[in-house]
Amino acid sequence: MTNTPDNKNSAASDIPAGHRVVEIPEEPVELYKVLKFEGLASSGGEAKSFVASGQVLVNYAVERQKRKKIGHGDTIEFNNEKIYIQLAKPAATDAEAKASTDEVKPDVDAEQDPANAAVDKTSAN
Repeated sequence: MTNTPDNKNSAASDIPAGHRVVEIPEEPVELYKVLKFEGLASSGGEAKSFVASGQVLVNYAVERQKRKKIGHGDTIEFNNEKIYIQLAKPAATDAEAKASTDEVKPDVDAEQDPANAAVDKTSAN
């Protein structure tokens, strides 16, 4: 998970004011894991305890499901922290990046390549 401070580096206008953006690599992510990985709880057990006791809001409502599935567009509020969840854009793989920048080169066979054609003619004799 990665952070971007209070609405910076984001063109999305749907991010609520005062929320910091947390990017997740895939969705869904369980609620207690967001609290743990973002440093709002020192352990998974502590995060689960906070949720079970009704201290955490998800999308502005009290949430008591420790394993509540969190995805893009959800908001989490806990202990004066406000988080907006955003799905991270996948990074292009090396092969995809190379394919997008390489030009397509035509196949050259013996008939098209004069050097190979000369070799073929001499070997046929």
